[in-house]
Amino acid sequence: MVEAVSELSPEGEPSSPRVCDYEGSPYRRVFWEESDRSYEDTAERLAVRAMLPRSGHRLLDIGAGFGRMVDEYGAYEQVILLDYAMSMLADARRLHDDRCLYVCADLYRMPFATGTLDTVVQVRVLHHVEHVGSAFAEVARSLRPGGTYLLEFANKRHLKAVARWLIRRQTESPFSRHPHEFVSLNWDFHPDFIESGLRQVDLVVEERRAVSLFRVPALKRHLSPDLLARVDFALGGPLGGLAPAPSQFVSSLRREGGPVGEGLWRCPSCGTEPLFEEATFVPCPGCGRRWPIRDGVYVFREGAGEDKG
Repeated sequence: MVEAVSELSPEGEPSSPRVCDYEGSPYRRVFWEESDRSYEDTAERLAVRAMLPRSGHRLLDIGAGFGRMVDEYGAYEQVILLDYAMSMLADARRLHDDRCLYVCADLYRMPFATGTLDTVVQVRVLHHVEHVGSAFAEVARSLRPGGTYLLEFANKRHLKAVARWLIRRQTESPFSRHPHEFVSLNWDFHPDFIESGLRQVDLVVEERRAVSLFRVPALKRHLSPDLLARVDFALGGPLGGLAPAPSQFVSSLRREGGPVGEGLWRCPSCGTEPLFEEATFVPCPGCGRRWPIRDGVYVFREGAGEDKG
């Protein structure tokens, strides 16, 4: 568990973060298709649609899974879906085919050259991230100057949590800035903790939006998902600074950064960049690794690269 409160630096974090691996998980079917989450899906889509820059060259979706949000990225020339699980990316490829570039990698060591991304989107992922500061630093490194990071996180200070704490139905204070690991590899975050972490890597928050204000079973049973989502959207912007909802969206800007070079790839093992792909792999002249391209997926996960040649 990350203990930093006023500071969120990679140096203060444990050396080996745990990773939440969805390999082989029936996530799409069980969580989205067989459960009543039409309201949440619509509310999140409306938030992304409103906060995403209108156009750009290259967009990265971190922890994209089966590519739920791909339809919202139509204004971008290149859309990259990154996930740790090959099975998630295989599902995404079946759904979206050649509309996207598919990358299997660790979000702590992303295989993208410095300053090569216009926009990074991360929805329903940060609650599984143990080293938030390290993850933010990697996003900031990969963004070009002027690039946007659109982030969603699980908010520990939402109204229901405050009410439960006041009547002593929960012991964790929603006002504590410490991340709360409520079950293994699942964290809730205080909004100030998140925004402090973004500032430390020179990402400036420009917009906030509260989402899923009506995540209440009784309301979802009696009102249509579209109606709830529209009201949610109307209130979410004005209430964004107060963060009263269980899901909080923030959009931040990378004001400064290193020069943007040619080439997309960077070696996640040794940091050599840029790398250029060949027929079935991406070779690294720095460490000799050859990162394979398998079934249309660029595999940059540590341990998956071919032996040194």
